[in-house]
Amino acid sequence: MSTNYSHRVTVKGSLGHRHRQAEETKTQVARAARRLFAERGYHATTVAAISEDAGIPEQTIYSALGSKARILERITTQWMIDADTAALAEQSLQAPMAADRLRLLAAINRRQLEVGWDVIGIYREAARADPRMARTLRGILAAREGEIRKLLLTMHDDLAPGVTVSLALDITLALLNLEAYSLLVTERGWTPARYESWLGDLLVRHLLR
Repeated sequence: MSTNYSHRVTVKGSLGHRHRQAEETKTQVARAARRLFAERGYHATTVAAISEDAGIPEQTIYSALGSKARILERITTQWMIDADTAALAEQSLQAPMAADRLRLLAAINRRQLEVGWDVIGIYREAARADPRMARTLRGILAAREGEIRKLLLTMHDDLAPGVTVSLALDITLALLNLEAYSLLVTERGWTPARYESWLGDLLVRHLLR
C-alpha cells in the first residue's frame, strides 16, 4: 500500500470522525435547548444556560450553530427526523382510495404533534417578539398548507358536492387545528391513537361524497 494512499485514508477517517463529533455536539445542544426553551421560554433562555445544561462550552455552541435561531432550526430538523412521516406522506399520495389518503393525513398530523407539540409552542412564543422567527413560522405553516393542498388535489373528483379543493383545504386546516390536539390529548386525556381516529373520521365525513 502506498504512503499517499494510507495518508488519504487516514485523513478521510479523521474528517469523518470530526464530522460525527460535530453532529453529536449539535444534537446534544439541541436536546438541552429544546428542554430549556419549553421550560423557561425561548427568549428567557440564554446560550449560556444552554451551555451549562448541555455541558458544552458557550463558544463551541456559537461555532457549531451560531445563534438561538439556528439552534431552533436544528431542533426542528431533529423533530422531523424523529416524527419520520416521509413514508406516510408518500403512502397518502399513492393510496388508491380518497378515504385512505385522508386517514393517512390524520396519521401524519398525529405523529408530528405527538413528537413535536413542544416545538410548535416554542416557535409560537419566539414569533411573538422576533419578526425573523415569525417569518420562519409562517414559512413552516405555508409549506404544511402546500403539502395538504397537493394531497387534496389528488381527490378532486371524490369531494362532496359543493366542496371545492379550496373549501376542502379550509375545512382540513380547521380540523387539523393545533389547539384541538392540545385540548383532546393534553387536557382531556385522549390517547393519540383515539385523536387520530377521530380526526380521520371527521375528514372523511366532511370532505368526501
